[in-house]
Amino acid sequence: MILRRNFLPHILPDISATLFLSVCVAITFWFELFVVVPEFHAPGSLAYNLTFAAAVFLLLNVKGNMLAVMLVDTSIKGRILTPPEDPEQKKQWRLCSVCETMAPPRSWHCNTCKTCILKRDHHCLFTGCCIGHHNHRYFMMLMLFLFIGSTYASFYNHYFIWYHHAKMYKSYWTVLKLVMPLFMLTLDTTSGNFYLAIFELNLIAIAISGMLLIYHGKIILKGGVVHERRKPMYNLGWKQNLKIVFGERWYLVWILPFIESKLPHDGIHWEKVGSNSAKNR
Repeated sequence: MILRRNFLPHILPDISATLFLSVCVAITFWFELFVVVPEFHAPGSLAYNLTFAAAVFLLLNVKGNMLAVMLVDTSIKGRILTPPEDPEQKKQWRLCSVCETMAPPRSWHCNTCKTCILKRDHHCLFTGCCIGHHNHRYFMMLMLFLFIGSTYASFYNHYFIWYHHAKMYKSYWTVLKLVMPLFMLTLDTTSGNFYLAIFELNLIAIAISGMLLIYHGKIILKGGVVHERRKPMYNLGWKQNLKIVFGERWYLVWILPFIESKLPHDGIHWEKVGSNSAKNR
């Protein structure tokens, strides 16, 4: 595994989105454990300790997978690129005028990352880097745990706001605040408005991460990446497709981002995969 040296985002949209996600996750973690959960479970009780452990597990996976996406280098840098000798197979390679090298199939140049990305899927604003062959697994796990964590938090927040503090929030004024939460925070900076903003941010996170999981999950199961979604050319069946993204131990990668799961492909030579896919069609 090759790691990126300059892994921090370096353009303003990437910096803003990455910082926004990092701060929101940290604030939500604090809010749930030290404001919301104590109203349901007494601190130090078994229920509170189990909830605390579950929250730490979710935070570790969100932050760990996010960091892995940013750290793992999925570009052509530092890799030996040897085009096949067969003329027909060599036609699938292309010359990248920016990188000044022959780039393998499924790799595309990213103007933001300033390099060609192996099996490039897309550029992710919230991590400030491209999602490709070597960090695709971590991106999908990041989306999965964002969805689970946001759903888990929203369950508690729902009862915290609409039942435990119903007198404060059950009004038409609250509906207006939910429609324009950031605008209302500039007019009213009380803790009640702040809690309402966190509640809505979690709902938005559920919607976005859920849609991304479904969208990218369908593409992965067909063996493709985003720009191949309409015509997947490397479909080996759902199980093998999962292994190419999540590795040989694909059924364990959800536990922690640190679990090793070796990828069965180098992300460079796709000629054989394309041939096997054509036979299955």
